[in-house]
Amino acid sequence: MNCVAIILARGGSKGLLNKNILDFCGKPLIAWTIENCVNGGADSVWVSSDSEKILDISEKYGAKKIKRPDDISGDFASSESGWIHAIKFIESNRGDKIDWVLAPQVTSPLRESKDIKNAISIAAEGKYDSLFSSSSVEDLFFWEKNDEGVLNSVNYDWRNRKRRQDMKKQYVENGSFYMFTPEVVKKSKNRFGDKIGLVEMDFWKMFEIDSKDDFKMCEAIMKKFLNNE
Repeated sequence: MNCVAIILARGGSKGLLNKNILDFCGKPLIAWTIENCVNGGADSVWVSSDSEKILDISEKYGAKKIKRPDDISGDFASSESGWIHAIKFIESNRGDKIDWVLAPQVTSPLRESKDIKNAISIAAEGKYDSLFSSSSVEDLFFWEKNDEGVLNSVNYDWRNRKRRQDMKKQYVENGSFYMFTPEVVKKSKNRFGDKIGLVEMDFWKMFEIDSKDDFKMCEAIMKKFLNNE
């Protein structure tokens, strides 16, 4: 099975300037994701970016480069458009048949290579055409306001509140990475197909970086849980 990692990393960032290459626990942020993919068993690792600086740094850590066109690099460009462009680039330049795409998020550095290995192993079973990384949640009750501003419970019935041990296990899509076959994303321009599976990760790996506070928190978690190992 040929599993290709495609990492999307735009140069522009509104919330945190140059966040993809900021120093995070001694390395550029993107380096952690590249190394996860390399050590996790991806057959090749590619970084797609509109930034030459990001691409040069990525190459130093073992990734191959794909220059992403400006028309799919803006704030409103979908991740799917970047993945499809990268798939076509790899297929036309390498001639290899891609069986699975591993699509990790740079701003979710709290993962281990074993999470990637687990995902590739599940994909190889042949039961699914798409996967998402997840964390199980307990005692996490969601509410939302309707158009009139009235609160309603979303994932449980507040009128019939069950004991925690009686509730079904729930999963949050943590955004750390996705996996899908090229056919799925090309056909529907969506990362999910008809047979969706999940890869469960530790709860503390669900946090991602969008702001300075997120950056500080994730650094603290990384130093506590991962760097000590």
